Amino acid sequence: MTVAADRAPLLELTDVFLWLPEGLQILQQIDWTVQPGDQWALLGPNGSGKSTLISIAGAMRFPSKGTADVLGKRLGSISLWELRERIGHISPSQTVHDWQSVEDVVLTGATSTAWVLHDRVGETDRVHAREQLELVGALDLADREFATLSQGERQRVRIARALMANPPLLLLDEPATGLDLPSREALLSVLATLARRKPEQATVFVSHHLEELPPSTTHAMLLRAGQIVASGLAPDVLTSENVSNAFGYPIDVTYHHGRWSARGSASWHTRREDLDGH
Repeated sequence: MTVAADRAPLLELTDVFLWLPEGLQILQQIDWTVQPGDQWALLGPNGSGKSTLISIAGAMRFPSKGTADVLGKRLGSISLWELRERIGHISPSQTVHDWQSVEDVVLTGATSTAWVLHDRVGETDRVHAREQLELVGALDLADREFATLSQGERQRVRIARALMANPPLLLLDEPATGLDLPSREALLSVLATLARRKPEQATVFVSHHLEELPPSTTHAMLLRAGQIVASGLAPDVLTSENVSNAFGYPIDVTYHHGRWSARGSASWHTRREDLDGH
């Protein structure tokens, strides 16, 4: 559940544009506010600008136009490294050295490094690391080598690593990609637990698929070609009409017991069958 909206926002983007040096426009006129406790889903087809938007939210790059305030600091007026250390960010491009133990991988979150710096971590950090592993249901993996873990186990360990700095903002860039069904459900269960145990922490979950969204989702944004199709409370945004407009394909969206699902519109398939029959 979202905490009081009168708190200072953790993320506030105003009229944000981003284009590449050759002139290709990636994001256009993005207005987005994330409050403490918000659980956002960010969805759209490939090339819609999701990862680029997350890179701005994670203080990894600047907008070409507009303003981006992250954790109360405006990008361009503060060291990006200082901001990054306060944001939990999980993305496919992150480097984790596979030969480290799971506990050591989590400990790297205390120093924001790719390998554990033993001279900078102490027993308090190790206790904290094991607490985060327990929170994500992976304490039994602490002494395993990271390379031996399944993809689902690795994602839970990455979340534990991201939690080491007690970040007020947690960014998850397609964390369910490549997971089988049990691993995906275990991941979503972890995120639901985090929403309960850390009610002031805001999360942004990037995905292509509505079925991957955790039941704790409170807000959603749909992107298409770098523009917002719809944004706001999840039940208002994740409708058949909005999702169809975002993905450029007729989609029926259903919601049942806290979970969304989507499939191609039956009426569209019927029309195709009629046309094919002629």
